[in-house]
Amino acid sequence: MAIMKSFYQFMMQFRGNKQLDNARKLADWMFYDHDFPKHAKDYDVISNYLEWHIPFSEAVITFDQLWEQYIEEVKP
Repeated sequence: MAIMKSFYQFMMQFRGNKQLDNARKLADWMFYDHDFPKHAKDYDVISNYLEWHIPFSEAVITFDQLWEQYIEEVKP
């Protein structure tokens, strides 16, 4: 049985992208934020954290878009 990767692990693919888009900005912020719930696989846990610690104005919208990609990639 495969272990589902966390959203943080999914997001690390966007670190270091050549263009500084919102996915990269969010991934970089997650990497440097030591309190980010790095093992979370639950939408509400991550969404609530982002709402309280919003790193840039489009972060929550970016998260919602990337969450859809995450679910598609990790679902069995």
